[in-house]
Amino acid sequence: MSSTRYGGPQQSMAEANAVPENPYGTEAASQTAAGVYPFGSTLAGLVVTDALKQRLGFSDPAEIPIDLFLHRVHPSDRAQVSAHLAGADQSSFDFTLRLNVADGTMRPFVMRGVHIGAHNVSGVLVELSRNNDALHVEDMTGTQTLGFAAIADAMPQMVWSTRPDGFHDYYNAVWYDFTGVPPGSTDGEGWNGMFHPDDQARAWQRWEHSLATGAPYEIEYRLRHNSGEYRWVLGRARAVRDDSGQIVRWLGTCTDINDTKKAAAYVELLSQELSHRIKNIFAIIQSLIGLSGRRAPESAAFARDLQARIASLGRAHDLARPHSDQSRPHTGEVTLHSLAREILKPYLAMDDGRITISGEDVSVDDAAATPFALILHELATNAKKYGALSADAGKVDLFSRCDDTQCRLVWTETGGPDVTGKPVVAGFGTKLMLASAQSHLNGQIEWQWTSDGVVVNVSCPRSSLLRARQTVKTRDA
Repeated sequence: MSSTRYGGPQQSMAEANAVPENPYGTEAASQTAAGVYPFGSTLAGLVVTDALKQRLGFSDPAEIPIDLFLHRVHPSDRAQVSAHLAGADQSSFDFTLRLNVADGTMRPFVMRGVHIGAHNVSGVLVELSRNNDALHVEDMTGTQTLGFAAIADAMPQMVWSTRPDGFHDYYNAVWYDFTGVPPGSTDGEGWNGMFHPDDQARAWQRWEHSLATGAPYEIEYRLRHNSGEYRWVLGRARAVRDDSGQIVRWLGTCTDINDTKKAAAYVELLSQELSHRIKNIFAIIQSLIGLSGRRAPESAAFARDLQARIASLGRAHDLARPHSDQSRPHTGEVTLHSLAREILKPYLAMDDGRITISGEDVSVDDAAATPFALILHELATNAKKYGALSADAGKVDLFSRCDDTQCRLVWTETGGPDVTGKPVVAGFGTKLMLASAQSHLNGQIEWQWTSDGVVVNVSCPRSSLLRARQTVKTRDA
């Protein structure tokens, strides 16, 4: 596929919208245009005109889900269409396809468009027809294709474009409808003044980085609406390059996400409230256990152990749970190392430097924090009762290592009492660690009993640590 061109760095948008002599390529030029339908593509679906909905037999909603649209595409053409709508590497595309229209027939179309960002396409569908087997290009009222401006105005998003140096010289009609500013008033660097004062420096810095590197531009900021309200929008842009790889223009969009941001904030507030109540439940359970232990002295030791386990879970929950800025107990992400430090903090050996934490630090979510907290608590409790932490010179080394698919945590004890061998009977704590590793982390845990002390290996898929993305750092504690 050839890249979208605008003739050179200093070419204006008026020149860019000039009609090419053969707009649809050799194959499409041999057929007549029977209908021209602008469309926009987002992650949710195709935003189309009423005319295209009627032609394809869709009555509702305004956005046609991608899977429903692909169902109308001829099976042989489906992969190509899907790849382009998903945001392939080419900055522009121009190809023929076959679509099943409202009357049940399979009709030829040209799909032509420009990738503005991932899952973000501005384009036009042109239906082709044959005129008594005489192949020619129809006049189409004096023009052979819709210009870029006509396509952009059909998009639901605000569309803008700049020269290679970042000088803004085009905005579509949606931009002016949203902002209410006079046409041309935000050309050049005037666009930055439309953002919330707190967002202007950040937006400018991100844009300068994209201009310097050619990297895609993506940022969330607050844009002044024509009502005077600042609304959250998602700004995206990507470079349009010629065949030699030189940037000839930048194409971008602004998508109103204010309602989505409000809904997300409300969900976050509910999540924080629920998490706070769970924290209170931990405290109530501990109190009930303590009260029961005092009333039944023969169960006091069991009650203390149970309270310690629940306290460990409570600390892990408090570390990984959703927080407000006021309730957050730490700064930064929740990681395996920060979780370990929180669980091991009550032990004096942490202050003495006899517990070390090193290796690759990987982010964890709340689902992974709970089983790891239980495992670390049980290991530390056993080390304090029977192992390295029961001796003044005993040490524990906690080392983590991760690759693309697996993560391993190694607990090594040295300097403790002599180890005579593997315990004959597995206690409740051992069974709890096995269940945590196998059932909750989809991994495994193994013990090695050496003369220097016990070595415990916990391994699991990396995907078990963080359900969304993973972040790896190298840190020593």
